[in-house]
Amino acid sequence: MILENRNILVKVLGCRSSLCEGEFIAGKLALMGANITDDFNAENLSAAVIVTCSVTSEADKKCRQIIRRARRILGDDGVLAVCGCWAERENFGDFGDFGIDIIAGSRGKIFIPNEIAGMLSTGKREFRDLRKVSRENSWEELAINYPVLHSRAFVKIQDGCDHFCTYCIIPFLRGKPISRPEENILREIERLISNGCREIILTGIHLGLYGRDINSSLANLIAKISRVKNLARLRLGSLEPFSLDENLLRKLSECEIFCPHLHLPLQSGDDKILEAMRRGYNSGEFLRICENARKFLGENLHISSDILVGFPGEDDRAFQNTLQIMKSAKFGRVHVFPYSPRNGTLAAKFPGQIAPETKNSRTNQAIELGKNLFTDYARNFLGSEIEVLVEKSGANYAIGHSRHYIEVSIPQNLERNQLITLRAKTFSDARLEAEFITPNTPDNRNLRREFQVKSCAREHEKFSCGNYL
Repeated sequence: MILENRNILVKVLGCRSSLCEGEFIAGKLALMGANITDDFNAENLSAAVIVTCSVTSEADKKCRQIIRRARRILGDDGVLAVCGCWAERENFGDFGDFGIDIIAGSRGKIFIPNEIAGMLSTGKREFRDLRKVSRENSWEELAINYPVLHSRAFVKIQDGCDHFCTYCIIPFLRGKPISRPEENILREIERLISNGCREIILTGIHLGLYGRDINSSLANLIAKISRVKNLARLRLGSLEPFSLDENLLRKLSECEIFCPHLHLPLQSGDDKILEAMRRGYNSGEFLRICENARKFLGENLHISSDILVGFPGEDDRAFQNTLQIMKSAKFGRVHVFPYSPRNGTLAAKFPGQIAPETKNSRTNQAIELGKNLFTDYARNFLGSEIEVLVEKSGANYAIGHSRHYIEVSIPQNLERNQLITLRAKTFSDARLEAEFITPNTPDNRNLRREFQVKSCAREHEKFSCGNYL
């Protein structure tokens, strides 16, 4: 194989769509014989691929730091490929400063594995700007046969956004919304299942727009996926609240493999700030969306969210409104981000920019409330039986997620990709600790049968996938 015994670093920054794209690149390189790692301390690295993010200025900064670090480690001979939103945004003249050999933006990632293989086989590094050959707004098919980077499989079904929230640069980097053909999605899912994968996560930049351009919908797609044989779990990535209509909720409620967790970004709980953000809903409408979701999917539905703190014009009252809506919505996990101006967005020029110290204080308050809300939610499961998918393990522990997307630790080494039934015992450090059910119960007999299922890890062992395993 052309990349046999080559050690290649693959580092993914950003959203789940980036993870899907990183999975494709890592998988193709592994099929060429490469050993894939995410460890910067790995010996004898021949190449590195950095999948970048540009959602905030802090993300840009982190990308630059990691790219420079990768270049230093690779030395003069290693090939450095960079792709994703940061790469789409940056100017051509800046790349020489970073020692980048291959650059691809929102499209063109499909060419990266062959470009790396070509440069390593000839021993000649030369700058390749793949953005020049990938500007068209067409679907780039990045299907995978098995997940290299994770136990769970992320399946990208949509790209692009035309909502243009006033703070967000992503529509300018990802382009217009585009949907993946249904038949391609279903084929990939069937292939992943045949290779032993138990859980699929549908991802996209604006997932709720799926199907708008191909005479379909996310609800229709879920109905078809629910009929795929031998799939144990289905999840959705982040979903804009206004996308969650009754038709979609009904299809989710009818889908037995759907895991009861929705990530609905609130961003702010103040109506004036929401209007300034162009979010497309007010706080009351958001609460009604949450209430309706629980009506269809159950009161134990885990609703997680994103909060953007310190948006221009956010005064103390507006911030307190956000904290109150967080409580009223009964969130579980909450991701909190301080607002950072992005050149090219409307909000960057808004008056009323918030002082950094105020943003930091409010961010810390929102984070603390988020921790308390998640603790309250997770403790509802104490003493209950929970189904866990084992995702990683060590000498005397295993870690996975429950169907409600709570991380669970198990005090025993277990094979990855097992679905097991446990009892939640305690909750600490944002994680449920679970114990095995008494051996004489029917559940434990089911547990032993579950241990016999085909493991995706066995499929991984056919390939050289380095430290990801």
